[in-house]
Amino acid sequence: MPDRKPFLLRIDRDILDAVQRWADDDLRSLNGQIEFLLRRVLREAGRESKRERDD
Repeated sequence: MPDRKPFLLRIDRDILDAVQRWADDDLRSLNGQIEFLLRRVLREAGRESKRERDD
C-alpha cells in the first residue's frame, strides 16, 4: 500500500457535494473517491508515477 500524506484541501462546496454523492454511488469514502479520480486523470494525462506504471 502506498504511503499516505495528509493535507488540507480547500474546495467549492458544490463540487464537494457532487463528489460525495458520486462516492456514495460507488460505495467509496469521499477521500477514496478523490484519490480514485486523481489517479484516473493522472493516468489519462500520462502523468502517473513510475510506481503506478509498474503496477
